Amino acid sequence: MKTFMVQGTTSDAGKSTLVAGLCRVFANLGYKVAPFKPQNMALNSAVTADGGEIGRAQALQAFAARVEPQIDFNPILLKPNSDTGAQVIVHGKAISNMEASSYHDYKKVAMDAVLTSHQRLAKNFDLLMVEGAGSPAEINLRANDIANMGYAEVVDCPVIIVADIDKGGVFAHLVGTLALLSESEQARVKGFVINRFRGDIKLLESGLDWLEERTGKPVLGVLPYLHDLALDAEDAIAIDNLVAANQGQRIINIAVPLLPHISNHTDFDALRLHPQINLNYVKMGEKIPSCDLIILPGSKNVISDLAFLKSQNWHQHIQTHLRYGGKVLGICGGYQMLGNSISDPHGIESKLESSAENNSVAVKGLGLLDIDTELSEEKTLTRATATMNLAGKSCQVAGYEIHCGRSTGAALTAPLLTQLSFSSGSGSNFDNQPAEISNDGAISEDKLIVGTYLHGLFDNAQATDVILHWLDKDHGVTGNIDIAEHRETQLERLAGVCQKYLDIGKIEQIIKQGITTSSKQQEEKA
Repeated sequence: MKTFMVQGTTSDAGKSTLVAGLCRVFANLGYKVAPFKPQNMALNSAVTADGGEIGRAQALQAFAARVEPQIDFNPILLKPNSDTGAQVIVHGKAISNMEASSYHDYKKVAMDAVLTSHQRLAKNFDLLMVEGAGSPAEINLRANDIANMGYAEVVDCPVIIVADIDKGGVFAHLVGTLALLSESEQARVKGFVINRFRGDIKLLESGLDWLEERTGKPVLGVLPYLHDLALDAEDAIAIDNLVAANQGQRIINIAVPLLPHISNHTDFDALRLHPQINLNYVKMGEKIPSCDLIILPGSKNVISDLAFLKSQNWHQHIQTHLRYGGKVLGICGGYQMLGNSISDPHGIESKLESSAENNSVAVKGLGLLDIDTELSEEKTLTRATATMNLAGKSCQVAGYEIHCGRSTGAALTAPLLTQLSFSSGSGSNFDNQPAEISNDGAISEDKLIVGTYLHGLFDNAQATDVILHWLDKDHGVTGNIDIAEHRETQLERLAGVCQKYLDIGKIEQIIKQGITTSSKQQEEKA
């Protein structure tokens, strides 16, 4: 197996997108490609066929490579649950919560997990397309590094570095990053890619010539700024959305409170991209505007985010919204917030102040659904299909569940989803019911409030139609987006851009050659 690594000068330089594009390009060339990210820090995750949890970007890259997502594509996933701590997930399973200082010491153990995954993938793939994390030039994080050059040095793979010209200072980013690497690390950097360029390429050419002369490294391509490229985000929330250009056209207005630990916000991509739907992320200090639907999203720290929601007076805005006949949908952590109470007796996701005793105290929820939730040590990780029944309409839906909570209460007698079927993972008991009952979620008696643990509802075009019918049977919205079809179209477009603007032949040559050793090293080996 050949290994090729993409590192970046900064976070959001374009590593995830470039790796996705290259995965599709080389899959199209006949390679059996696997994406790989040794360590990822993100709240946007996906459930794999082998019942684990990986970063959303690696699932996207797997789709690009036309392979099924699996835990080895992202052996270490960190899901922040505070400013200084995170849940540590190894090979798809949560092992503990760690503070940053403790995890720094744990990296030596984590590297073993990374290399185990690397070796397993080597048995089944021709090419490992690796994404780094942040920047390799973070001096304070270089000790025991497993995410960038630390990994590249151990597996001895070539590296290219991508930089975002739209941020400004692209030459300083590239030259400075290279200068801060060790001699051996500099040697394994085989070229640069400049991302998000807009303008006349002729005005950039003198800078490219200077860069190559200064560093001795080739520029392998300049990727254009793709204004409307829409792919699953690794972590950053895309708050822009497409709204109808014709102001006389019927628009559905949806508001999503932006919680500090919001997770799996890709749930709303199909809504954000729909030209007849106005999706509005409500930020701190803002009032929830008049709208047709308020969606409470998933959360990695439900109790903390519930307290934040109340501190913003959003709970009062929700009550006003309901009094005027508005609808509310809660997904996963948002579903739990809709209930009477949430307790965390094991300190799974949050600690109230510093007292472990406080974790057994039930925190008051919004009281909009008659359920009570207890966070448990066993984490549900599963893909599922079900029948959704709402407002006299029904359809088949597919999605996934990632949560620690178990909910009980009278509201569960009116479930949103029935005939639930599980395709992978653990914890197939939903709402603390035996698995054979196969129900999930709840619908309030007045039919204004619904909740579910299932992520990905709106990825299903038919499910979107049912929910819009619940909002307004005469909504008039057409052309609901099927996310799987949309993703495939976008990946093919991205691959075409990479083929056009990158020197794929040179990149393939770098991959085949690997690391070219110096003449002295060659003599020593001989």
